[in-house]
Amino acid sequence: MTRDIKAGLDALVSRYGLSAVARDRLGRLLDALVGDPLAPTSVREPGKALDDHLADALVALDLPEVHGARSLADLGAGAGVPGLPLAIARPELETILVESSGRKCAFMAAIVSELGLERVQVAHARAEELGRSAFDLVTVRALASPAVVAEYAAPLLAVGGTLVAWRGARDPQAELEGERAALELGLTVRSPLQVMPYRGAQHRHLHLMSKVRETPPRFPRRPGAAAKRPLGR
Repeated sequence: MTRDIKAGLDALVSRYGLSAVARDRLGRLLDALVGDPLAPTSVREPGKALDDHLADALVALDLPEVHGARSLADLGAGAGVPGLPLAIARPELETILVESSGRKCAFMAAIVSELGLERVQVAHARAEELGRSAFDLVTVRALASPAVVAEYAAPLLAVGGTLVAWRGARDPQAELEGERAALELGLTVRSPLQVMPYRGAQHRHLHLMSKVRETPPRFPRRPGAAAKRPLGR
């Protein structure tokens, strides 16, 4: 690990007040993401991985909803981002990483074991297959449109829980459809927050939806229905 990468990790630790244990685990996660040929990511340059994977995930720690959560479901977890960095930063969180690809699940399970993350589970499943649950927090990055993401998340959230979705440049039409879907699902939409996870980051937003009432019992629909017939159109 180069001096610049070490300094970048130290800056993240300082920014969010993380422990030495968390710093060590974040460094080992970064090493796996850039060095393991089985890592399901195309970002292999350490500095870019530090920014796009670790810093981009940890920016959610600025949200009080993340600090107050006791349980987290990360949907479409892929290589484990943002779920793994958040679980490392908040080791008391009961976390489940949900991913439909067995290859990606195998990578995440190996990392979870290597880092000793006792409160993190990996679920080889689609979001709809989890049924209904009561998570305080659901996270999603680069998975689907706001309307589809809302439908995936709503049945999994407890009333009072929050969906946090990472998105890039704003899309007014997609956001409108997301608001319409949210109304049907028992969610309310908050104004997107522009964030700066690292110097030079552009068009980064966190989209939040809060669960204010129970989601209708017809949700979740069968796997694939949310993407094929999105709500809110």
